[in-house]
Amino acid sequence: MLDITPLVRVHVDALTAAQIDMGVCDAIARNAPVGKPTAMSAPHLPKVAGIDSTVPSPAHTAAPLPGVPAAAPPPGALIQDRLAGWVSDLTTLHELTERLIRTGSLDDALQELLRAGATLVGARRGMVVLEPADGLGPTSTVGLGLAHAELGTIETVPRSATSYGRILDGLPDPVAIPDPVAAPDLLGEEDLDPRHREVAARLGYAASYALPLATEAAGKLGAVVWLYDEPAEPVERQRHLVGLYGRYATEHLARLVELERARVRVATVAEELLPSRLPRIPGVRLAARHRTGPRGGGDWYDALPLPEGALGLAVGSVSGSGPSALAAMGRLRASLRAYAVMEGEDPVAVLSDLELLLRLTEPARSATALFAYAEPQERRLVLAGAGHTPPLIIGDHRTEFVETSLSAPLGMLACWEAPSVELSPAPGETVLLYTEGLLRRTGDPMDRAFARLHAAAAGVPKAARRSPGAVADHVLRALLPEGPEAGDAADAEDVVLLAAHFE
Repeated sequence: MLDITPLVRVHVDALTAAQIDMGVCDAIARNAPVGKPTAMSAPHLPKVAGIDSTVPSPAHTAAPLPGVPAAAPPPGALIQDRLAGWVSDLTTLHELTERLIRTGSLDDALQELLRAGATLVGARRGMVVLEPADGLGPTSTVGLGLAHAELGTIETVPRSATSYGRILDGLPDPVAIPDPVAAPDLLGEEDLDPRHREVAARLGYAASYALPLATEAAGKLGAVVWLYDEPAEPVERQRHLVGLYGRYATEHLARLVELERARVRVATVAEELLPSRLPRIPGVRLAARHRTGPRGGGDWYDALPLPEGALGLAVGSVSGSGPSALAAMGRLRASLRAYAVMEGEDPVAVLSDLELLLRLTEPARSATALFAYAEPQERRLVLAGAGHTPPLIIGDHRTEFVETSLSAPLGMLACWEAPSVELSPAPGETVLLYTEGLLRRTGDPMDRAFARLHAAAAGVPKAARRSPGAVADHVLRALLPEGPEAGDAADAEDVVLLAAHFE
């Protein structure tokens, strides 16, 4: 028979001894250096009746006796919990900032900012307003979980009545950085603007938390606000984390803003170097399309009236990118115009003079070019190309490339010369000149890109074939994605199309 009573007495004795010893433990813990609790220096409860008191009791151990205080947690447990929380927060911030830094465009970065911030503050929807304080742009409003119409509805609220508006209105101060604005219970605010109350009730949000996008280094870029479906407010820890993330995101956005401004400046310069309008010549209608790559390439086009009702058409591309390529393109285009006026009837002579000029003034640069001398009344074209892509004839009865002789680009050989080609477009046909960037942007090998271009041209609807602009637009839509994403890739090249429709 087992005697239970002695075992119970042993456990009671162990608990009593542990309680007596805990007084010493508390004294040691109070006198121990802060921040250095280690397993070796921490005091241990004495072993009683063969039981190691430092080992936690198994799950099936009986509960403590009533009236007996529970043993205190091991020294350093609170600090370990805090350290574990800090490590978890740092890991979360690291993952979120890694995702943010991989974004390469402003729209993508703003979307990532909204998603990450919503995770940190526990919200479901939000919007960010990009509005640099220097007034140089770009400006943008992006929503998370909000349709375009809902964003427009929020923007009908007087700006001073919104939390993000109060932040933006304080942006003109060159020194102070606005504080976050929390509205834990919007519908419960007595002085809430009636229009804001109506919009909040219609869209179903009851609280908001707004954060300024501003740092001393990056300046003041805008504000972001997250919306809660129920009355709520981020706790102190959430505010701290989203504040850290917001400062990092602001620095990243500032870099993207500068890149976007540089891209816009390059695109503006490129457009200014191209014709502001196309000439009107009887017997032919013209249309041009130009898409500038992010780095700014040297693709160009030109159309100039010549004596006796003739017309000069030209497209070309200068090697390289950036401001230097733009400057070279401007010089080359201006020179070609002069040569076309003097000897435009002979496209080979025009390109030969251009090649000599390029070799003397730009020895480290090459270029491709195509020049066509057109007599619209007779529907006659004489053209020559230097390393350039062949034109495309689009009509009701044929869609084919013009067979031009193979030749090297300008600046590649000591002396350039290639025979010209003469063609006669039928009434209603369109001659499409384009640069190689149109093919390269497809991402396909050149043979497949040419096949796609031919298929796109053949697929132009009959109703659209009477308009050179409609032909160019159809080809662009068929080969390249629509919208600004078409030029988002860092290596995207310029695209030029020049369409001449003969009547």
